[in-house]
Parts: sequence; C-alpha cells; structure tokens
Amino acid sequence: MAKCKFWNEFKEFAMKGNVIDMAVGIVIGGAFGKIVTSLVNDLLMPCIGALIGGFDFANLKVTLCKAVMEGEEIVKPAVTLNYGTFINEIMNFLIIALCIFLVIKGINKMHKKKEEEPAAPAPKPDDVVLLEEIRDLLKNKS
Repeated sequence: MAKCKFWNEFKEFAMKGNVIDMAVGIVIGGAFGKIVTSLVNDLLMPCIGALIGGFDFANLKVTLCKAVMEGEEIVKPAVTLNYGTFINEIMNFLIIALCIFLVIKGINKMHKKKEEEPAAPAPKPDDVVLLEEIRDLLKNKS
C-alpha cells in the first residue's frame, strides 16, 4: 500500500506544470550550451587567436611527460595540461552567464512594468451611478 501511495505522490509531483517547464528548460539549455560552445570554439576563439598571434587556443598545452614510442607506435601517450581547452570552457561559461543575466534582467524588467501599470478603476455601483445622474439632472434644472 505504501508503494502505491509513493507512486501516486511521484506522479502528482512529476505532472505539475513547474516540473514539466523545468524539463523543457533543461533540454533547451542543453541545446543552447552546444550553440554557445560552437560560438566560442568555432568563431570567437579563432578570431582572438588571430588577433594575438595566429594560434589556436585548443592546442595550448604544457607537456609534463613526453610520449613513449616504439618506432611508429605510441606505447605510452604524453601527459599534458591542456590549459587552452580550459580557456575555451571559461569563455563558454562567461557567455552563458551573460546570456542568462540578460534574460533574467529582461524578465525582471517586464515584471516591474506590470507592477507599475495602474489598475483600472473599479466600476461604480449602480446606486452611485443613479445618484450621480439625479444630481446632474438637478444641477441642469436650476
């Protein structure tokens, strides 16, 4: 019986709008991350590399131990610190953080505008409208 209750609670939680919205956001965020990665790796970093000397950041590394080779065959690969790849990932993070900041700033601006808009005045009750009409008629009669 406890198993059934747990399953029902889980279904209720999973079918709430917020959870579904979050799932859609995660999927879109994953796709957006790929776009930003391509932007950084394929457009931004090559331009920056060309401006500062014509090298590719992805190939920047420090070799700690050289590869061990037997003829043409690699017995033990080289051990490297790939700091160029790390720089690319930092750029990815900064661009994604900037985009999220701009989206949240836009959403907050929209919410602020909605709060600042004055609410429409409530309609007057029928008896007040009738009394105002009587008052206006009496003014015009004098």
